Amino acid sequence: MKLFTVGPVEMYESTLNQRKEQIPYFRTKEFSNIMLQCQEKFLSLAKAPKESKLAVLTASGTGAMETAVMNALNPNDKVLVINGGSFGKRFSELCDVHSIEHHDILVPFGKALTYKDLQPFESQDFTALLVNAHETSTGQLYDLNMLGDFCQRNNLIFIVDAVSAFLVDKIDMEQMHIDLLLTASQKALSLAPGLSFIVVNKRMYDVIENNECVCKYFDLKDYFLNMERGQTPYTPAVGIVYELYDRLNQICAIGIDEINKQHQHRAEYFRKECDKIGLKYGQYPLSNGVTPLIFENGKAYDYFLDAKDHYDLMLTPNGGPLSETVLRIGHMGNLTKEDYDLVINYFKEVLA
Repeated sequence: MKLFTVGPVEMYESTLNQRKEQIPYFRTKEFSNIMLQCQEKFLSLAKAPKESKLAVLTASGTGAMETAVMNALNPNDKVLVINGGSFGKRFSELCDVHSIEHHDILVPFGKALTYKDLQPFESQDFTALLVNAHETSTGQLYDLNMLGDFCQRNNLIFIVDAVSAFLVDKIDMEQMHIDLLLTASQKALSLAPGLSFIVVNKRMYDVIENNECVCKYFDLKDYFLNMERGQTPYTPAVGIVYELYDRLNQICAIGIDEINKQHQHRAEYFRKECDKIGLKYGQYPLSNGVTPLIFENGKAYDYFLDAKDHYDLMLTPNGGPLSETVLRIGHMGNLTKEDYDLVINYFKEVLA
């Protein structure tokens, strides 16, 4: 079975080999050194400014999203949420759970987010903006430079979920004025699910230090304090940390710009092949991480089942109102042009 999903993804051979190893005890100097090296490389890949800090959580991406809301915000905040799909909606729901006043900027399916959507909120009394850099349910890539400039002008905390954008699309915390960036292990890092990561700059760190987190396990103050010695406050997913260490070494040897280009080339190749056979996909700004195929015949989920059950191709179904019309093809993980030819040939056959 070949995975064209958006997490978990096809793993690289060295990661699969790492998973065969015995998981070691972790309260040691050796493990601390690995964690500290991971932190250094991670901050470099995120292009985080000086004095930034990393927290490594044993949680899914949603766990990191909730951790961000619990630690970076409090009931005195009033936030904007870019809500263009199921993950934007999730940020909105998390604000509700934690009694954070918010206004959602709704982005209907098929529409690109532009400055006109932000303009009514200039010079208002908002304190933060939350966005999924890449709204994974639709494939839309938001303009982080535009959003970051808006936040800087209006003195807003800028919180970015980059779970499916990190390593795939350009992320530059310093240039984009991102205060908090979060991601997870099972996307472009191509590791097992189970770890998520939060990077904060000095400004965000100071806010968190002065906020009271309502949850002990996800109190970021403890994670930042323990990371000073290369540890976590509670037992981490140790095996995935070793996968992470191996993978970060590979990525840094290749270079972040080249890694971005690899994802871009995969996406461009697949979309050009789609054009040749008349497969429709979203025409708004798209992430390099996924192509959302659009089926006006309402058979998107049927194609997902057929490809899985009869062709050993695991495509990515959609949920909610887009389940019958949108089928996503992931471009993360260990995939080649020849792999995408399999997907194109499948649709040539079933759409003939």
